[in-house]
Amino acid sequence: MTRYALITGASSGIGLAMAEALARRGRNLILVARQRDLLETIALELTQRFGVEVLFRACDLGEPLRLSGFLLELEDGAHQIDLLVNAAGIGTCGPFLAQEWSAEQDLIDLNILALTRLCHTVGNLMAIQGGGQILNIASVAAFQPGPWMSTYYASKAYVLHFSEGLREEVKKAGVKVSVLCPGPTRTAFFRTAQLQVNVDNLMSPEEVALYTVRALAKNRAVITPGFSNRLWTLSPRLVSRWLARQISGYINKKYCPR
Repeated sequence: MTRYALITGASSGIGLAMAEALARRGRNLILVARQRDLLETIALELTQRFGVEVLFRACDLGEPLRLSGFLLELEDGAHQIDLLVNAAGIGTCGPFLAQEWSAEQDLIDLNILALTRLCHTVGNLMAIQGGGQILNIASVAAFQPGPWMSTYYASKAYVLHFSEGLREEVKKAGVKVSVLCPGPTRTAFFRTAQLQVNVDNLMSPEEVALYTVRALAKNRAVITPGFSNRLWTLSPRLVSRWLARQISGYINKKYCPR
């Protein structure tokens, strides 16, 4: 049976860059995102460039009913998945109490619920088939609290700790779990989260993806591209939690819309 890498959030950013990096290495792909037309274009381009099979599924994973339907399709077992890349995610910015609850709910549903359910379904399939690999995408934000982006930071902390815990649980079943914690990356995230950041000097998603596929080959537990980003993950250990809150809060408030 043909094996596939399943990538969520595959229409842009790190998800798209991971799709290209894996296709370049001969991996067949299943791409998942909301925009069907965009996915179709990406699938055709990757097939033509790299000669791999690229399937796609338009699905809003933040919608519980649509997520359940997609998971049922995966459980049917028509396609063997040996790599799951959970790249889909969104962010919000600004005072928590001033946010529309629907936006916070959407963030929780996608960043936490959808990722966890995909790990559960695909992880079980991998255990049955004798192995596989899961990559969950968190952020350097996972290592400290983040005032003015409190829900986003907390969701990424969940992804980090969930992934590390799951890694220990499933390794005897031959399933490898890694978590990617990139720093600020040149993607549409800042626009959709309404963060007023100059992205010109940030790492590109292609740079992040290249570093990540190499780290996956080494079965790294926590993957953080860039020396300055790795240094940032250590900073909460070097200062008090009070100071860590103040620093991240100052930075977030500076770039959130007024």
